[in-house]
Amino acid sequence: MSDNPKRAAGGPSRAEFFMISVAAQLAGMHAQTLRTYDRLGLVTPQRTSGGGRRYSARDVELLREVQRLSQDEGVNLAGIKRIIELTNQVEELQQRVAEMSAELDQLRAGYRPDLAPQQRSTALVVWQPRNRRR
Repeated sequence: MSDNPKRAAGGPSRAEFFMISVAAQLAGMHAQTLRTYDRLGLVTPQRTSGGGRRYSARDVELLREVQRLSQDEGVNLAGIKRIIELTNQVEELQQRVAEMSAELDQLRAGYRPDLAPQQRSTALVVWQPRNRRR
């Protein structure tokens, strides 16, 4: 294979994936560093049927962020892994909040006060049996 970016089958509408040498070059790292990061779970590229790694543009962005955190901020790899996990968790929660907000907006749009349930009375009623007939 050449070192050019590879497109997934199906044409330009599909996401772009890069083989490890291209991803390493784009991220400014050595390919062995990418393999190490994959083993540590920092970046998890997709795999081909033959087991080759295929990195997305998002993976390359994540690799650059790992490098920045490590070199510029002095964060160790365990710390970087935790930062990535927490960032993913925040993104998932933000997505869930957006979904719930949209659902709430939908419910509000369909709300009809004339169909609201009647409020129940809280009055106390004392029952007394009738006199029995003799």
